[in-house]
Amino acid sequence: MKVGIVGCGVGGMAAALALARRGHEVTLLEAFDAPRPLGSGLLLQPTGLKALGALGLETMIRERGARVDRLDGRDLAGRKVLDVDYADWRAGGHGIGIHRGVLFDTLYGALTPAGVVLRTGARIVGLHEPHRPLLEDDKGRAHGPFDLVVVADGSASALRPLVRPRSRARPYPWGAVWANAPDPGGQWSGALRQVYDRAEVMIGVLPVGRGPNGETEPQVSLFWSLPVSDMDAFEAGDFEAWKARVRTLWPAVASLLETLPGPRAMARAVYRDVWVGRWSRDATLLIGDAAHGTSPQLGQGANLALVDAVELGEHFGVAGLSVPRAAAVYESSRRWHVMIYQFVSWAMTPLFQSHGGFWAGVRRWLFTPLSRAPGIRQLGAAILTGTARLGRWPDATRP
Repeated sequence: MKVGIVGCGVGGMAAALALARRGHEVTLLEAFDAPRPLGSGLLLQPTGLKALGALGLETMIRERGARVDRLDGRDLAGRKVLDVDYADWRAGGHGIGIHRGVLFDTLYGALTPAGVVLRTGARIVGLHEPHRPLLEDDKGRAHGPFDLVVVADGSASALRPLVRPRSRARPYPWGAVWANAPDPGGQWSGALRQVYDRAEVMIGVLPVGRGPNGETEPQVSLFWSLPVSDMDAFEAGDFEAWKARVRTLWPAVASLLETLPGPRAMARAVYRDVWVGRWSRDATLLIGDAAHGTSPQLGQGANLALVDAVELGEHFGVAGLSVPRAAAVYESSRRWHVMIYQFVSWAMTPLFQSHGGFWAGVRRWLFTPLSRAPGIRQLGAAILTGTARLGRWPDATRP
């Protein structure tokens, strides 16, 4: 089968590998002349790690990443707001913090050996002949036709409206700025730590292991949550005054702040709430954030995309199914996993990113005490690990 994949991000590259290793002829189309990772660090959950294992890449990722055993979120008074331990899911359970560039390089380096053809500088803007799709780029060049087109160009997908015209992709009003910093003594190892001032301030530090440029000492990703409308002002503002404010809120991060020369050292991250309905039309299928983008509150975007990709390979490895039928069966299987995370992300976001004191009060008086109730910690751990799913887990992605 000839497969065209749009987007050289985590989901697109993973899908290319999963399908190529099933014997399909895969072409990966990327808008940029030189594909590159966007963002700073991310947290790979047991689901994402299992998917990487199915692609033969888990060991490489573990060697470069940093083990994370728990999430620890506190307010300015030091009271625990978020306390989730992977051991509540399974003894020995953990995630892996990873520099996004390391994950990108690992997936990218596996493409050519798997036989994937990569075409760069191909910004796809047109989709024709739905039963055997033909793609058109912004230079008027045709690519295909293909037996299957997989759209993996992210939450801001240019092709999604062509596949599902009634889809919605509402930008979240809040985003974040990220930067990487060295952690030579391993002070931040073992946990994703966050500090909150009501719901208007969220500062976080995630251990990510070694960087993509040959660094030998461990690194962390530092992030600061802020409204998207304030990002330009942040970049143009007094960076030293901002660092002084952060030091006041969380003195422990002072040494990390000193490694940041200015606001341009921090990458912007913005998000969309994507609701599509069906993910497929004829022989075209949406995956990853193009199909079900959410806020980053649960940190599941890359993990869901990796599971999407591996299960896609499983479904299109079944003989006798037409492409539209295989796409429909695949979507039916995946939807009951993804819907949980779309809903919980939507419900939780105001508790951690919003103006005023109302949602922070709800979090303090309801969410935090409830998290200590019997059984709720286990439920929270299942959601954190990405393992909350209705229906059967396929063997290829079941942690």
